Amino acid sequence: MDYLQKLIREGEHQQLDFKFEISDARKIARTMVAFSNTDGGRLLVGVKDNGAIAGVRSEEEIFMLEGAAEMYCRPVVKFKAIRWEVGPKTVVEIIINPGNKRPYFALEPDGKWLVYIRVKDQNLLANKILMKVWERQKEGVETTVQFSGVEEFLLKYLALHESISFSGFCKVADIPKFLAETILINLLSLDLLVMDFSEKGVLYRLNKDSFEQDLPFI
Repeated sequence: MDYLQKLIREGEHQQLDFKFEISDARKIARTMVAFSNTDGGRLLVGVKDNGAIAGVRSEEEIFMLEGAAEMYCRPVVKFKAIRWEVGPKTVVEIIINPGNKRPYFALEPDGKWLVYIRVKDQNLLANKILMKVWERQKEGVETTVQFSGVEEFLLKYLALHESISFSGFCKVADIPKFLAETILINLLSLDLLVMDFSEKGVLYRLNKDSFEQDLPFI
């Protein structure tokens, strides 16, 4: 039981989510695909947002998890369920590994299939650029770049500034959206850039781990 208490003390974060109950299979599907699309994670069912153990209220909740994974996730999300008995209460730990078939989609009430990623303790929608990076990785397409003035400009800009938005890149580089999109996809695919998602939008910054020495062109 120390293991479970230790998990709960961590609080909700990028790889941990608390669910008081499973009452909506579609909503839980969002979390399941978000974990699959990101770093994997754990769901603790029967735990309130404040960490209090309420216990699973009905065995039907477990069946709803299975239904969410099979009916409302595409591809189907695989998970492992472990039951923990805490006195008279039961907590179910759902373990979801990072998926190897990204992107994973969740079915929305309006019939649309949307892609979510996990950022801190939130499930956020993936954008078109990330989807295209995944598509390139999935197809095994090799990315080669002949650095033009625009790529050099972006690297120099990000060496001096922490990050930039898509619209900001288009504006400061004075280039059309399709070209900005292509450049960002290329540099992300080469791990030269990373994406920071938040409720406010997406920012792009240098992946400093990819540069063993001073940045090129600087």
